[in-house]
Amino acid sequence: MSEVDKVRMSAASAIERSRERRRPIGTKSVALRRQHLYKKLGRVLIAGGIVLLGAALFGALIQPLGFTGLLALFVLLIGVAVLFGRSPFPEPRQADLPKTDLKQLAGRTEIWLEAQRPMLPAPARTLVDGIGVQLDLLAPQLQTLDPGEPAAANIRKLVGEDLPELVAGYQRIPAGLRGEAHAGRTPDETLVGGLKMLEAEIGSAARNLAAGELDKLATRERYLQLKYQGIEGEDLA
Repeated sequence: MSEVDKVRMSAASAIERSRERRRPIGTKSVALRRQHLYKKLGRVLIAGGIVLLGAALFGALIQPLGFTGLLALFVLLIGVAVLFGRSPFPEPRQADLPKTDLKQLAGRTEIWLEAQRPMLPAPARTLVDGIGVQLDLLAPQLQTLDPGEPAAANIRKLVGEDLPELVAGYQRIPAGLRGEAHAGRTPDETLVGGLKMLEAEIGSAARNLAAGELDKLATRERYLQLKYQGIEGEDLA
């Protein structure tokens, strides 16, 4: 293989990894990025509005801006847009995930996994996509879950510690050794097996929390039946 072919293959691989990194695995990571974008646009609009208001007051109370003033205003608006619009999305680090606010845990874990996925073998990338689906199912339950409850601590350990550490532990193994068997299994096989288990556990946690809400809803319905249908039956009697 010529050096040109090697360079082309390397460039194609880099492009593919970039595409993989940008592709979301769930809706919650998309929502967090969109929220950050809206905040950034809001800061740009507010700062731009202040500049325009100041320019209008200057032109009305002191002297007209003229061509030079308008040109300076245009340059200033561009500077404001660059200054307030360049802040990148704060990518979560593995060490930050266990301390993440419970309401954002699913979304920020998705973002972290999206960054790691290009470095994983193909079967693991498929499982990461499935984990994103399970995290989307779990996220609504985390919005109302009391952080002090035992279930919250278990989910934080499962999603914020065990899952990232499995992926990070695999990445710490040199690439040339990941296909060699150790204790009867290769690191690739161990990673895939662990991800399968964690995908099932996250899905089970989401369904258990939802089951608790369903039980509360059923209890509320029963209470309403006893309260109103019972009263109605007594009135008819």
